[in-house]
Order: sequence, then structure tokens, then C-alpha cells
Amino acid sequence: MKTKVAIIGSGNIGTDLMIKVMRLSEVLEMGVFVGIDPNSDGLQRARRLGVPITAGGIEGLMAMPEFEDIEIVFDATSAGAHKRHSELLLAAGKRVIDLTPAAIGPYTIPPVNGDAHLDARNVNMVTCGGQATIPMVAAVGRVAKVRYAEIVASIASKSAGPGTRANIDEFTETTSQAIVEVGGAERGKAIIVLNPAEPPLIMRDTVYCLCEDADQAQITASVEAMVAEVKTYVPGYRLKQAVQFEHIGSNRPLRIPEMADTGQTEFIGLKVTIFLEVEGAAHYLPAYAGNLDIMTSAALRTAEKIVLRNREGIAA
Repeated sequence: MKTKVAIIGSGNIGTDLMIKVMRLSEVLEMGVFVGIDPNSDGLQRARRLGVPITAGGIEGLMAMPEFEDIEIVFDATSAGAHKRHSELLLAAGKRVIDLTPAAIGPYTIPPVNGDAHLDARNVNMVTCGGQATIPMVAAVGRVAKVRYAEIVASIASKSAGPGTRANIDEFTETTSQAIVEVGGAERGKAIIVLNPAEPPLIMRDTVYCLCEDADQAQITASVEAMVAEVKTYVPGYRLKQAVQFEHIGSNRPLRIPEMADTGQTEFIGLKVTIFLEVEGAAHYLPAYAGNLDIMTSAALRTAEKIVLRNREGIAA
């Protein structure tokens, strides 16, 4: 029997996730799709697909008879709204997977710490940029200590809905913190670019790691192994070109203002640069929206792992 789930948020992310649950999951079943605009494309699409819907927000969800059978709720709204949603849902005994940058629950990046928080009542999927780039920081960190990591996520403007645009500040703050807590860097910085180019460009991510000197072949192998692991659930995830290396010598050290609190703002060592491209599966928006695909795919994988973990516990 499949586990019933609800999705709150009928925008781009929520709609893409709904389609993934219905098309791809062998353990999850759509129970309710929730929005606040009855005319939104997401709610109309859910209605056509036969999914129970409500335009009454979380109150509407909790008033539905279907709510009793829901075990996991995905929140694809906003960081501000998630705090209240989380309180209500946890009080009702539901598990919550947070696709906003609210960061109430522990950060979860499937190939890095995907099994670490399967018992948590609320898990946070960081951000699309975090899902794409933090595995690379962690991959470098498996070989050499990363003192500073900076990521730049560039997504097509058309793939950024109102929720994404409202969460820009939270995006940078949450991603920066997760680079440290999950990626393992001493310091992290995140930048997002909404690219208005026409035709829309596929999601691109650049990862800069300043780390201790180490074997470049080992770093490359670690990065390539991590890319292969991410591709198991995001097939369009790939290196755009070979991993780049640059030695920073004492004659021209880099100055890192973000490290000022450590008293060591000058860096000498190895600079590693990784260029990524994330092509979406086009379940909802076209293939350029890799930011949707990696976020919803990560959330789907996490939910499935939670369900399978619970079933193993029951069987034991």
C-alpha cells in the first residue's frame, strides 16, 4: 500500500512535485493538493488529474476528511508561511518535508546526509542551489579541508515563481549556512541569479572551493563520483567541463572578507572550480527549469526513504 502525501503550494515547485509523485513514485500516493488561488494552473491541473484539492490553504487541508490519511506533507510555499504550517502539522502528528528556505528542521541533501535525519519530524531541503552545489563542496571536502566555499546559482527567470522570488534573502542565508553544516566548509557564501535571457537558459551552477593543497586527481575522482550519485535521481545533472584547479601562492594570496572573524583573511592553497548544468525532466515546466527538478527530486527521494525506513521499523 502506498503512503498518502499532501503538497501545500500550487506554484511551480508544488506542481512539479505532484507530477513526480504520480509518475515516478512506487511508495507515495497523492492525497491532497493545496493552494490558495482556485484559478492557479497547479490546482486546475490537479483537478484534471483526479487529485483531491483545496484552495483554502492549510486550514482547508486540515478540514478535509482526506487529511486523516495523510502521513507526509510537503510544504512548497514560503519561508514565512512555513513556520505556522510546521507548528500545525507537527501538532497533528504529520511528518513534514520543507521545500522552503525556512530551515526549521535539519538540512537534508540526499547524497551527502540523506540518511541522517529520517527520524526527524520536519526536514528542510535547503534550496535548489544548495541541492545542486553542496554535494560538490562535500565531494571536495572528502579529499581536502575546505576553508571557504562560494556558489553561484543561475536559473531562468521564467522558472522562478512568486514563492522563489519572495524567498531570495532566505535563499542566500539558508544556502550559505548549509554549505557549512552539510558541505563541511569552514565558511560559505551563496548567490542566486535570475537570468531573463530568451530563450531561457538551463540552470547553471558554479562552485568555488578554497582548500588545502591535495591530490588533484583524487579531488576530480571524488567530484565525478558525487555527480554520478546525484544523477541517480536527477538524470540531467552533469559537469559542464572538467574540474579546474589553481594554486594560490604566498606571493599573491587571496583576501577573503568573509573569514574576518577567524583572523585569517588571506588564503594560500588550492582553488577548485566546478561548473555544473542541471537539465530538468520537463515534468511541468520545460527542461530549462533544472532548479525545479533537483529540488523536487531531492524531496521525493527523501520522502521515499522516510517511508521505507518506517516500513523496515514496523517489520522489525
